[in-house]
Parts: sequence; C-alpha cells; structure tokens
Amino acid sequence: MVDVGDDAPDFTVPLADGDVGSFTLSERLDEAPLVLAFFPAAFTGTCTNEMQTFRDKIAAFESVDATVYGLSIDTPFALNEFRRQNELNFPLLSDTNRAVVDKYDISMDFASLGVDNVAKRAVFVVGSDGTVTYKWVSDDPGIEPNYEDVRAAAADAGGAAD
Repeated sequence: MVDVGDDAPDFTVPLADGDVGSFTLSERLDEAPLVLAFFPAAFTGTCTNEMQTFRDKIAAFESVDATVYGLSIDTPFALNEFRRQNELNFPLLSDTNRAVVDKYDISMDFASLGVDNVAKRAVFVVGSDGTVTYKWVSDDPGIEPNYEDVRAAAADAGGAAD
C-alpha cells in the first residue's frame, strides 16, 4: 500500500468536471497540495455525504491552496450526473478500470452485493513534488475521514498558513 513519504503513483483517468476530459496526476502537481478522496460508489449514502461534506468545506481547502478531487470506479458520465445532483464544486475522477485502486492498493469487495474491486474510502494528500504527505484508509466503508485532519494535512503539505 502507498504510504506517507512514498512517491504518489502516477495515473491518467477520465476527469468529470461537467464535461469529460483527462486527468494525469503528474501534470497536476502545480495544483498541489492535491487531496485525492477515494470513495466506493456514487449515489450511495455515505459516499454522497462525504462528497457533500467536501463540497461544504471547499473554502477551508481553498484557504490552504489545496485542490480536492473525488475518485471512484464509476464512469465519468455517472460522476458528472452525481456532481450535478449534489452541486459538487470540485471535479471527480473515474477509475472504471480500477487501475488507480490497484496502484494505491486500496481495493475492497462487497461480497454481499456481488461487487468486487471498489475503492476503500481513503484520502491521500500529495505535495507539489509528488510525495504522499498524508494517508487515511478505512476498512469500514461507513466511516468518513476527519475533514479537519485532511485540511490540516493539506496545509502542512505546502498550502497557505493556518
């Protein structure tokens, strides 16, 4: 599993920002610190609440010059609809091929639902040099991150002073 101090694995995936574009981590380091908020699936209760909480706290992340991206295995088209319905004010990343989930080693299965290889709920903060400066991973998809801890980690990773 990727850990604090490691180089963040690079990846290219579809970007859902109201349109469908492309996102390559190494090409976005000028937006760092980057907050990569992995979630299992759009349109589910805890995932919706988590993304809405990031939406509601976006000013706190912007105040430390952090850029937030949500990331799930959903298609970019589904993610754009999820963004629209929830009025999300940050882009989402589509890992339908599960390449990023595999690179970050945060895969889990929902055997009871027959769905395999979705992202665990996890947050990684990546600094401008591409180094992971913060990691939070939950084995329980019903647990959300501590948003203040994530914001503080983003601030420590090179954002503005508290």
